[in-house]
Amino acid sequence: MKIAILGYGREGKSLLKFLKIRRLADPKYKKAEISILDQKQGENYLKNLADFDLVFRSPGVPLNLPQIQKAIKHGVKFSSATKLFFDLCPAKIIGVTGTKGKGTTSTILYNILKKCGHSVLLAGNIGKSPLSILSKIKKDTLVILELSSFQLWDLAKSPHIALITDIFPDHMDVHKNMAEYLGAKANIARFQKKSDTVFYFKDNQLSSKIAGYSHGKKIGLAGEPFGLKKNLVLASAAAAYLGCPAGKIHQVVREFKGVEHRMELVRSIKSHSHVLKNMRMRFYNDSASTNPQTSAAAVLSSAKYPTILIAGGKDKNLNYRPLAEAIKKSGNVQMVILMGENKDKIAKAVKNEKIKVKSVKSLKDAIHEAYKFAKNHTTNYLLPTTILFSPGAASFDMFKDYADRGKQFKALVKKL
Repeated sequence: MKIAILGYGREGKSLLKFLKIRRLADPKYKKAEISILDQKQGENYLKNLADFDLVFRSPGVPLNLPQIQKAIKHGVKFSSATKLFFDLCPAKIIGVTGTKGKGTTSTILYNILKKCGHSVLLAGNIGKSPLSILSKIKKDTLVILELSSFQLWDLAKSPHIALITDIFPDHMDVHKNMAEYLGAKANIARFQKKSDTVFYFKDNQLSSKIAGYSHGKKIGLAGEPFGLKKNLVLASAAAAYLGCPAGKIHQVVREFKGVEHRMELVRSIKSHSHVLKNMRMRFYNDSASTNPQTSAAAVLSSAKYPTILIAGGKDKNLNYRPLAEAIKKSGNVQMVILMGENKDKIAKAVKNEKIKVKSVKSLKDAIHEAYKFAKNHTTNYLLPTTILFSPGAASFDMFKDYADRGKQFKALVKKL
């Protein structure tokens, strides 16, 4: 058997390690030849896909590439680390998806279940390949998987319990259209049995639509329009369904400090100047915001305070009108500082909101411009000025990923 691992990032490396171990124990893989195909090998790395019997696709490689579709028509079998995990996992799987909030929801649910004494593991899009935890799983383990559209795209099984956060347009630079994006997301519920359960936000039309594919029990929830509070509702409802006492759920919710790079308070600065002795600034890292809706939500969450927004990055073919509308509704955004590939696109969307807009070349420049503007233009010393880093775009034009972008922001802020 000839096997290819398509994409050699975190998941590809974990898969290779797993297959090497599997080859020693499973006759199916004993004589398998394993090859690595990665875009770093050059633009022709997909040229010979038809030479393989089985190809494991990493999430970063789109399923809709012509070379992959051609290989599928020629009879090449495609799988993934996620598909393999679903086939081999002996325990109950709780899958969490949505456009945003799935990482926070997964983390809160993990913390609650752990507090309630469950044997629970967390993996998936949150940064850990599910195959890396397979050996730790027992029959009574609860496995929480954060699942992106790229991981769900060709999944043919659904988790026993599905959680669907808010859904809105995203990844339009990869998916051909919104229908393809929703079709991938729908796999979290599409193959559920009558004994399975799906939790979803009934006030979100697309979340409701995806839940409708399930053959299991459907539990619709309502919550805040955006943000942490709504994700808390979703995780708490699932935990209660799994038998967690209300007291322990409330305790975890009260103690939860959020997830790194999601509206994370990095630093508060109070001026020691005699003239500006009451001036305060608060820097927030929301690098996990990779689309206009999440950046809009961040702006609205800061609406009580004078706000300087730092945004921009790699474009995903998305409309930035929601961000412009949030800026207008907030009424407290004093300046927008833009960087990255799509800075001109965002500038065009927000130019009519009568606020100062400035473009810069680097994150360092953006932070220093924000700091300087806050010092020179703060008029209400009773309220702290919020310097909000909520890019509303992908990070790959200037950074390794959103986590790298967030870490660099925090490092630069701490040097001020």
